Amino acid sequence: MSKSKLAIIGAGGLTGRELLRLLSGHDGFEVVHVTSNQVNGKSLREVFPSEPGMPDLSFVKHDSEIPSGTTVVLATPNEASMEMAPKLLAKGHKVIDLSGAYRLHDESIFEKAYKFKHLHFDKMKDVVFGIPELFREKIKNANFVSNPGCFSTSAILPIALLGDLRKQISSPIIIDSKSGVSGAGGRTEEIGFAYTHVYENFRSYKVLSHQHEPEIAEYAFVGSESKDIVFTPHLLPVYRGILSTIYIQLSDGIGEDTVREKFSNHIKNEPFIRLLPTPEDVEIRKVQNSNFLDIGFRMRKNHLVIVSALDNLGKGAAGQALQNLNLMHGFAETKGLLAG
Repeated sequence: MSKSKLAIIGAGGLTGRELLRLLSGHDGFEVVHVTSNQVNGKSLREVFPSEPGMPDLSFVKHDSEIPSGTTVVLATPNEASMEMAPKLLAKGHKVIDLSGAYRLHDESIFEKAYKFKHLHFDKMKDVVFGIPELFREKIKNANFVSNPGCFSTSAILPIALLGDLRKQISSPIIIDSKSGVSGAGGRTEEIGFAYTHVYENFRSYKVLSHQHEPEIAEYAFVGSESKDIVFTPHLLPVYRGILSTIYIQLSDGIGEDTVREKFSNHIKNEPFIRLLPTPEDVEIRKVQNSNFLDIGFRMRKNHLVIVSALDNLGKGAAGQALQNLNLMHGFAETKGLLAG
């Protein structure tokens, strides 16, 4: 059986490394092309010596010719992905973009959130948002998938899985999220993410201005009337993992049993979503190095509090990308992500 060929642009970053690690245990894909301007010319095994099973490849520059017939994963900054995706699609490549360049369908909201002019917004008509639990059938037939943000995934799914109960929600929904540095921007040289600024510290950032807030608002309510979202991210002194607490006010008369039934019915065939007995059971350590999203909740009167957790490099990025790659190439969705 021939393998599907992959190219990873920006493979030297944290998400690229995680995806390479996952692919090392997947016999359906062959990574044939990896790029990084920063470590151009060095081998994967030299750059990632602690990772077993790395292919015998060396990094080339981002503008190097990509082998034909490959699916391309863009682990690149927003503006780079904006420029590269249309060119790759025109050459016949399937593309998964891990940036935020092609997530929002309102151009004015995009430019306010990301603070630059989108030069290829016409491509939004071709893209599929890459949350398999919501858009599985579309992803199977897609040539262009936009991988969701990590914070976004932790909030979109718990809200969307409420199904028709979303009609009984009063605005606004309050989302309080905490991320390890690898999800909050630790890939940059910004001093705020340096060890000395994170250790023994805890702070909020991008209050009422984070680019994932409109993403949550757009996709958490697909098939239902949208509600206002107030999203606040915080930086934890840990490496990987996101924990989100979501505060929802429902109409009177909706009980905890009804909410549990909605969740249970929607996730019974979902291999990567786990409904835990209580919100206190949801912890970052239980999802680290996995593609799981854990959910727990409790109600008091009409106040619903949902706690979710995921690994920002797993279900929040590379793991979800592999989930999407599996669907696009006809493999079992769990291949390379679950043992056995």
